[in-house]
Amino acid sequence: MSEDEILFEIRGHAGLVTLNRPKALNALTHGMVTALAEKLEEWREDDTVRCVVVRAAGEKAFCAGGDIRRIYDQGQAKDPTQVDFFADEYRLNVQIKRYPKPYVALVDGIVMGGGVGVSVHGSHRVGTERTMFAMPETGIGFFPDVGGTYFLPRMPHQTGMMAALSAARLKQADALWAGVLTHAVTSSDLEALTTALCEGAHPDEALAAFARTASDLGAGETPLAARAAICADVFGKSSLEEVLAALEAVAGEGDDGEWASKQLAAIRSKSPTSVALAFAQLRKGADLDFEACMRLEYRIVSHILKGHDFYEGVRAVIVDKDNAPTWSPGQIAEVRSDEIERYFQLPDGGDLDV
Repeated sequence: MSEDEILFEIRGHAGLVTLNRPKALNALTHGMVTALAEKLEEWREDDTVRCVVVRAAGEKAFCAGGDIRRIYDQGQAKDPTQVDFFADEYRLNVQIKRYPKPYVALVDGIVMGGGVGVSVHGSHRVGTERTMFAMPETGIGFFPDVGGTYFLPRMPHQTGMMAALSAARLKQADALWAGVLTHAVTSSDLEALTTALCEGAHPDEALAAFARTASDLGAGETPLAARAAICADVFGKSSLEEVLAALEAVAGEGDDGEWASKQLAAIRSKSPTSVALAFAQLRKGADLDFEACMRLEYRIVSHILKGHDFYEGVRAVIVDKDNAPTWSPGQIAEVRSDEIERYFQLPDGGDLDV
């Protein structure tokens, strides 16, 4: 890791973290993950640090995910340390979830994948009007990890299941309504908010001066809230086959029909294995505590890195950029349930120690 990929500073009473790879949309490298984990442990014992504030350089992205190209290259080279990135990333997610001090993520721009992992588990998730949340992993033959097993099934009205299967994008108002964010602010207020936190104000007190309500955002009922009932009905079905059948039944009928058609098209463009896996993953995660969810994700990733679709998805989207992956199997109906259950079995190296 180059020294400037992630920056640390104690300013007043806050430990400031800056993700500093703006040209790479602040994607997390293994070095950034381990450096953040070490610094959080150090600041846990430092009485000077009353809260941790995580922000990012640039205006496009808070963090668009992990360094997937690096993982792809390691797989192509048969590097046995490939899975270590995920082990350390998942331990970091647990560390953030259980952190004893306020952990404030200032989300300004794109937040996906690994970026969700270093924000959504914190005590305070603050998003600006530039926030754009998504879990797009099924589109590269992967799965919604970094704690998605836990937080996605706990989003209201099955919106987390929708986000997992279709990679739906949520803007500020929807992300606030769904609980991805705890607070909404304007980007122009971020510096003043950061200053207040550094001067020692408790995050609740500091945010009270800047936070905007749903009505302040001018949307009234958010787009996602307006679909809450139908989303709960469709994505709350007991099987993936029933979800798809429900979408097909609604497709083409009025406004809900257009929504359903878009959901169907999005889901059918993803890896069939990843879609089936994500559905099973979230159903299991709804009944597990956070640590159990992270152990489950480690099991999944240990198996998925040995498969086909992840490498084909990364090839199509990131390497060759032809956006024409050849999934195996090619249709959701061809995915076998026993093959999906295999992803939840204990890997050769054992469970994640968290």
